[in-house]
Amino acid sequence: MLRSVSRTALLGAPLSRRTLATASSKFVKIVEVSPRDGLQNEKTIVPTATKIELIRRLAETGVPVIEAGSFVSPKWVPQMGDTPQVVAGMPVHPSISYPVLVPNMRGLEGLQKLLADYADGSRRPPPTNEIAIFTAASEAFCKANTNCTIAESLSRLEAVTSKALASGLKVRGYISTVAGCPYQGKVDPDAVGRISKALLDMGCYEISLGDTIGAGTPSTMEAALNASLKHTNARADRFAAHCHDTMNTGLANVLHMVRLGVRTVDAAVGGLGGCPYSPGATGNIDTESVVFALHGEGYETGTDLDKLVDLGEWINGELGRANASSAGRAVLAQRKIRAEREAKSKVAKL
Repeated sequence: MLRSVSRTALLGAPLSRRTLATASSKFVKIVEVSPRDGLQNEKTIVPTATKIELIRRLAETGVPVIEAGSFVSPKWVPQMGDTPQVVAGMPVHPSISYPVLVPNMRGLEGLQKLLADYADGSRRPPPTNEIAIFTAASEAFCKANTNCTIAESLSRLEAVTSKALASGLKVRGYISTVAGCPYQGKVDPDAVGRISKALLDMGCYEISLGDTIGAGTPSTMEAALNASLKHTNARADRFAAHCHDTMNTGLANVLHMVRLGVRTVDAAVGGLGGCPYSPGATGNIDTESVVFALHGEGYETGTDLDKLVDLGEWINGELGRANASSAGRAVLAQRKIRAEREAKSKVAKL
């Protein structure tokens, strides 16, 4: 059992000790990003009904947070053009949060216009009360992705966050490229720390540290987290791990961050996703492998692995692609072997 540590002693302790001292909870929150980050780069437009069904089935797996879509211009991300219809049409479970990505003020205004239809109480409760905003730790990536500098991005996001908070919306922050950039290569962890402080100061309740291109290792992810803790004096559980698996280090990175005290992991069922600005980058770390590994290490997620496996196979089938979840494929193969053995056993008894 962890002994209690005073806040003064904790903040004065080495960063590695400080993160471990906050790691008493065995529950890890899964933020399921497949409906947004997982689908946004699909070249063929996924039917609105399929997106809604994906969200409905995700709710049945027990994940507590489902990122439902993005209020972004259809010109830039055509796949997310039907997000208003998805959000309005998805079934909403009262115990689940359904945040949406809002890249700018226009996106926030689009969401608020949709939510205004629920203001008089004559319809069901509003489908969401949370947004996510994003920037990058790499100047080159920020300019390529948002056509502005990091400083300009933060200035814009501060206005969006202020208006969102004033209207009663919660705000979560994403920082992309914390462990590597497709344009400039290495990223300074101190830049991650400064941006983390800016986002928390704006009012973000949680910061997701994103290894956008899957180039991170446990040490580079730890460096990004430690820099963030140094600049913010926040607990490790104010941060989330958002890992991709391009170099097959995604799961190792997730487990390392959790051991350091991070208690939120972003993942996509079936390993959906990718990065349009990084050739060869694969999808998000798959939820099935994350849940399998966390459960094996004694952590709790509140999710049903078998249901996640079935869902990952289903959505990849709908998209006409191979299932990218290694854990999902393994569980399905084990099921097949068991079924064949049971069938042979029944025949032998006849």
